[in-house]
Amino acid sequence: MVSTLGGLQRYFRVILLLLLALTLLVLARFLLTDLELVTPLFGGQAKGPPVTNIMFLKTHKTASSTVLNILYRFAETHNLSVALPAGLHVHLGYPRLFLARYVEGVELQQHFNIMCNHLRFNLPEVQKVMPNNTFYFSILRNPVFQLESSFIYYKTYTPAFLRAPSLDAFLASPRTFYNDSRLLKNVYAKNNMWFDFGFDPNAPREEGYVRARIAEVERRFQLVLIAEHLDESLVLLRRRLRWALDDVVAFRINARSARSVTRLAPETRERARSWCALDWRLYEHFNRSLWGQLRAELGPRRLRGEVERLRARRRELATLCLQDGGEPKNRTQIRDLRLRPYQSGRADILGYNLRPGLDNQTLRVCQRLVMPELQYMAHLYALQFPEKPRKNIPFLGE
Repeated sequence: MVSTLGGLQRYFRVILLLLLALTLLVLARFLLTDLELVTPLFGGQAKGPPVTNIMFLKTHKTASSTVLNILYRFAETHNLSVALPAGLHVHLGYPRLFLARYVEGVELQQHFNIMCNHLRFNLPEVQKVMPNNTFYFSILRNPVFQLESSFIYYKTYTPAFLRAPSLDAFLASPRTFYNDSRLLKNVYAKNNMWFDFGFDPNAPREEGYVRARIAEVERRFQLVLIAEHLDESLVLLRRRLRWALDDVVAFRINARSARSVTRLAPETRERARSWCALDWRLYEHFNRSLWGQLRAELGPRRLRGEVERLRARRRELATLCLQDGGEPKNRTQIRDLRLRPYQSGRADILGYNLRPGLDNQTLRVCQRLVMPELQYMAHLYALQFPEKPRKNIPFLGE
């Protein structure tokens, strides 16, 4: 009888120890998840401090405004210097090739931490502004949809688009509308991403030339994100920069409503790929490159987990910050004038309303997450150059 009781006691002790171990494992998992909100990724990632010297080539109509918001927030949170447009300008000389003098305060400050405003890439001049250990990255989008977005957004600005009744009509006979000699006015109408990297959008599609330019991008840019796979791209960017999860969580900025997106027929898509063939080659190459890097560094299972963690945190912040379940609003529905995005061409650009009653600290976090790029640029400019006249954002007074 005593022997039996002793055996039972040992059995229950083992069960209790197993339950305790399981409880500790569950707690550790929750703690690790919380810790990853404020610390970089674990497991195979290079150790070291977060990367703070960053050059982002902000291409047009590629979800780059969302990435810009990430970089602006990081700069403000960590009190980093940003290479902002001089004076009342909102771009760094675009569409002209970038020159260092387009940056405010460049004559007084040798180097800046972050450069991320629109510019046409010109490496020697960028290197006058950014440190030698700068991390360079950019973003690309399927050229078919990038061109569709550009046509709507720049319809009233680009001569080639202005006279075309529709993108179908433009692509059916592009030479009827597009003039090579008006390159700086028509930069959005043909191979715009190729142009942003500093190359000639009207160059012939000679194989040696194309490969040489792609290799040039690959040598300089440590990472190229892909807009259609933005969450996967941000997971990889976070690893490379050794940033915390909240640093790369973002809401969509500068997105259009569904009613201002044109559905393209299959033949129109094929014509767009042919018309923007240089962009297509660039996109195909770096789309393959991104997925190759993701497979090598994470593998499918870990990648799925990291993407879900990113999306889960975005949902948490949307619940915390945004009204009406986080549904984006058109311009007339946005109550706070400072959060209304700029409208261009025929695009209906969406923004957000914040939940009322947020405490001051939460309000600041949420405002940064939804602040449109022009307002955020003006805000950082005022912080960085308090003695200078404020940036003029005229549409806010409408």
